[in-house]
Amino acid sequence: MRLRVRYVQAWVDRDGRVHHYFRRASYPRLRLPGLPGSTEFMAVYRAALDGARTEIGASKRSKAGSVSAAIASYYASTAFTKKLVPSSQGVRKDVLEAFRRDHGDKQIAALQRRHIQGLLDGMSPTAGRNWFKAIRALVEHCCDEGMLRENPTLGVKQHKIKSNGFHTWTEEELARFEARHAIGTRERLAFALGLYTGQRRGDVIRMGRQHIRDGMLHVTQEKTRKSLAIPILPELAAVLDAWPHDNLTFLTTLRGKQFDGHTFTAWFIKACAKAGLPRHCTFHGLRKAACRRLAEAGCTVHQIAAISGHVSLKEIERYTKAADQVRLAREAMARTDRARQNKPERKLSNRTGDFDNSAIFLSDIK
Repeated sequence: MRLRVRYVQAWVDRDGRVHHYFRRASYPRLRLPGLPGSTEFMAVYRAALDGARTEIGASKRSKAGSVSAAIASYYASTAFTKKLVPSSQGVRKDVLEAFRRDHGDKQIAALQRRHIQGLLDGMSPTAGRNWFKAIRALVEHCCDEGMLRENPTLGVKQHKIKSNGFHTWTEEELARFEARHAIGTRERLAFALGLYTGQRRGDVIRMGRQHIRDGMLHVTQEKTRKSLAIPILPELAAVLDAWPHDNLTFLTTLRGKQFDGHTFTAWFIKACAKAGLPRHCTFHGLRKAACRRLAEAGCTVHQIAAISGHVSLKEIERYTKAADQVRLAREAMARTDRARQNKPERKLSNRTGDFDNSAIFLSDIK
């Protein structure tokens, strides 16, 4: 969202809340209450404009050259504000703010590879991956700004994640959910949008009637910013036709408001529990099930990516390889079965006759 108020920066946290800050070179960073244009917002904003300039690092929290100052500088950089979507900003802030609480007063120039490796070794592989992404981005920014001479993340060894990630729903699990939640319920609507579009949670909760044109659902992905046009299958059309048209988004809370990410996840977990499904059945698993179905239907990697919007094709290749293995195995066994059924049997009389003929031949030699 673009603001016309000068020196104001906005960002959306992972819960969908919008935060506004006054950011001006050589002025203190200040959080602004309320919405732009409101009385409380403008009062604090004008006071910030009229405030005195301060030298960078004057506050204890952002002492020049400290980790805290480095993080504040990174938040104001283009790499953070322009190249990361709001959801990714929220995830990265969670990591960096925890790092700031523990090490904010230390000098960023003193950060070494052994420090990063030691902290990383104390984390689980999954948590360590997200943590390392955020720290590496911070360090790269510091190198670009001259706060660090060398990149201490180079050579750091990350633990391999021995997991296939989110569970891919099976056909039996999909059928069980559909049996419990009939067409016309919010639960079935969310399920159908996830399964028949193959999109992520953040994109699904923003979908609405205005995105449907010429029998296609038009989506601009929040994470990748890719624009997709997804054909609406009859199964999804039936679910959408049974749902009211009086909201900007298909999915809303009971109060008619748009879902935020965490609230939606908690709600969908309960919907799965009502269907008697195990906890590993998550909403993201529907996206993986959609890719699996496409692969099993014989779609190529690029055809699947045209629906899912994956930037990296490695994830999709796993589905196509698994589908190819199943198809080739079935074809091989079918071919073996056909060969067995078509093979002529040699009768005992033939073998006896052959033996008799050879005996006559031998007697002739004598």
